[in-house]
Amino acid sequence: MALASAASTSSPSRLAPRLASPPARAPSQLPARPPRRFCSFHRLAVLWEGRATARARALLGGFSDAGASESDDDEEEDALRGGDPREDEDAVDLAAASDGPERWDVLGLGQAMVDFSGMVDDEFLERLGIEKGTRKVVNHEERGRVLRAMDGCSYKAAAGGSLSNSLVALARLGSSRSDSYPELRIAMAGSVGSDPLGSFYRAKLRRANVHFLSKPVKDGTTGTVIVLTTPDAQRTMLAYQGTSSTLSYDSDLANLVSKTNLLIVEGYLFELSHTIEAIKQACEEAHKNGALIAVTASDVSCIKRCYNDFWDIVGNYADILFANANEARAFCELPLTDSPMSATRYLSHSVPLVSVTDGVHGSYIGVKGEAIYIPPPPCIPIDTCGAGDAYASGILYGILRGASDLKGIGLLASRVAAVVVGQQGTRLRVQDADRLAESFALHLDSLEFCSDV
Repeated sequence: MALASAASTSSPSRLAPRLASPPARAPSQLPARPPRRFCSFHRLAVLWEGRATARARALLGGFSDAGASESDDDEEEDALRGGDPREDEDAVDLAAASDGPERWDVLGLGQAMVDFSGMVDDEFLERLGIEKGTRKVVNHEERGRVLRAMDGCSYKAAAGGSLSNSLVALARLGSSRSDSYPELRIAMAGSVGSDPLGSFYRAKLRRANVHFLSKPVKDGTTGTVIVLTTPDAQRTMLAYQGTSSTLSYDSDLANLVSKTNLLIVEGYLFELSHTIEAIKQACEEAHKNGALIAVTASDVSCIKRCYNDFWDIVGNYADILFANANEARAFCELPLTDSPMSATRYLSHSVPLVSVTDGVHGSYIGVKGEAIYIPPPPCIPIDTCGAGDAYASGILYGILRGASDLKGIGLLASRVAAVVVGQQGTRLRVQDADRLAESFALHLDSLEFCSDV
């Protein structure tokens, strides 16, 4: 089943153009959006098909996550104690920015943040006056107060951030030993400081086959996110952006964008001062060079604070939009009583492909004013942090592999998210990525067989 029946007359292999007729229900005072072009699902597959797979791995300077586990505790401890900054290895990634592959399959623009994740109880949050299940931007003093309160608790450091979670999962799916396709070449641009946390962040991404190609900010501090998970699997996030959390559109970034097949813009970037112009310039360059553009909503509070900026980018440039149910309603200015399906349908009039997740209730893929329901797989939730990031990686993986069966892509994305929700930590493990990629390859093969018959 490639598309809902109402959309079955059009080719399922394309990101559908906006319908000419207006939606039945429109949010109030949405910014005007000029007409724009749309892209093909299969165009990306043609761009990378048949290339050698060894080149991207060679750029990593020998680092590979094959066989690695989710936890690299020894390396994390060394990096966070201010050990070897690995300047020679940083040079490898910076060289990849200028002398890398002819094209990157995916380039992500986002906040580079180190996550400190720990399990706490409701009493801990109440004692510190933190509202459960929210995301809040904090200053240096507030961050220190929470970390001191966590003294004695068990918590883990990881190269985090919503976008990097998606990119790592995508890289692991795209470099699976069970996958007969060429290895996906994944890169990220953002901002880290020249501090030990910045070196730690770059090293961890490199181990996951994601090239971090931005130069460290001299004397800058790397941003952090404290992720507090309660026994009911709800997470509360406290973000400290650091002095290096910014994005500038310079000649290096322009060169990277011009060589990518798919550009992902993280919604959290909209919170940072002076980034909207850089995002616009990157999107213009990506469109000019024939790339698809995906935008992640990131958080309801981001959308409300930066509503017009979001719609400026989403309405004029986005080919793919990722949001959860509340974020989708916020985009449409719909009340919480409206269904996620209604929001999905509305948004799909302005964006060719819309992905909306609704937790245990499943998810939706919106195309041409219709919504395809994706049922959730069985799952016992342990930690919901990173579920949406994992889901997005599954959608992107299906598109990059040239799949046109939207229901199948959605089911894969749901399975990726379920695996991450059923573990402690936000990263898709290598062995799980191998299993998921293998099952999806079999699904694609069966579709091709049926088509041939």
